[in-house]
Amino acid sequence: MRLLTACAVSAAIVLASPFMGQLQSLLRASVSTRAYVLLLGTVVIGSIAAAIVGAFLRTSGHRPRRIALMAAALGVGLAYTSVMSTGDPTIDAVERVHFIEYGLIAVLFYRVWRSAGDLSSVTLPLLCGFIVGTLDEWLQWFIPYRVGEMQDVFLNLTALACGVLFGIALEPPPAWSWRVTQRARGRLGIAAAMVVLVFAGFVNSVHLGYVHDVDGIGRFKSQHTLDALNTLQTDRSVLWRTDPPIGIRRLSREDQYLDEALWHVRERNRRWEAGDAYAAWHENLILERFFVPVLDSRTYASPNGTRWTPEHRADAQSRLAATPAPYVSEAAPRTIYAWRKAVYWGCAAAAAGALLALSWLARR
Repeated sequence: MRLLTACAVSAAIVLASPFMGQLQSLLRASVSTRAYVLLLGTVVIGSIAAAIVGAFLRTSGHRPRRIALMAAALGVGLAYTSVMSTGDPTIDAVERVHFIEYGLIAVLFYRVWRSAGDLSSVTLPLLCGFIVGTLDEWLQWFIPYRVGEMQDVFLNLTALACGVLFGIALEPPPAWSWRVTQRARGRLGIAAAMVVLVFAGFVNSVHLGYVHDVDGIGRFKSQHTLDALNTLQTDRSVLWRTDPPIGIRRLSREDQYLDEALWHVRERNRRWEAGDAYAAWHENLILERFFVPVLDSRTYASPNGTRWTPEHRADAQSRLAATPAPYVSEAAPRTIYAWRKAVYWGCAAAAAGALLALSWLARR
């Protein structure tokens, strides 16, 4: 029942991710920024206060040790929120709510394996929480206006660690041994193999891509092959004549081609405003070669398209200076690895297979 509860809550948090973005937008449109931040702050503080009160009501034996663990969890959490603060109160408030969610997930999974009384009581909740965090970020990558990145998956580990510490303070294991039992080693192997496969799938979708060197244009990274970019360009040129991407629903599928095109539009505009005509010119060449529909169609980012006027283009070309080094675009906002997918998946499968084999041997 505890495992079912932990899985159900985790699934609810992951599946609610698109709706949470919609709810946040609704709240921000309905109340002032100050009221929005205050509301989320109340949720965070109220949740922490309720957890502390519940923990104190349940602490009987080993009170000093349990209070120390609770204080450590809160201290790490406060340090994390301070270090990772963006300075934008609206973003920071949402991140703190996210922190509470993953702390809760860790507590629930800790209660599943609490009775094991060895390192698996701590490690298994972290592994399961890591899987949940990966699935959460993976889903966000498919949803418009949300961002799913590898670094966010690892940042969730801090919240998970705090949750495990708090879970131990709330309900210490009945006994403790640093030696992992044979049965627990089997569970750890299976959980670790699942982590490898789920995380490999996430990285494959979000961070694997290609580096393209195009004569006269330069080098840029993309999640698509050149043939795929040409195909997508032709497809969007036809589709957006009658259905331009203006009002994109939050509960819809992210158009990664459009998203990638806007990387280069923003980089072109940023470089032009910074006085770097050379970089802006080459970003515009990338757009003119592979992302023409974004230049000529209305989008949610620009109702009049993003193509330079002939005068603007001529002005940019006149400012070019001789540069011996080929242009390298920095438009991609996230890391893209140009790894061969066959080799990548072969390594991931081998790692998962080795972990499963160790799990099987541990049970014999």
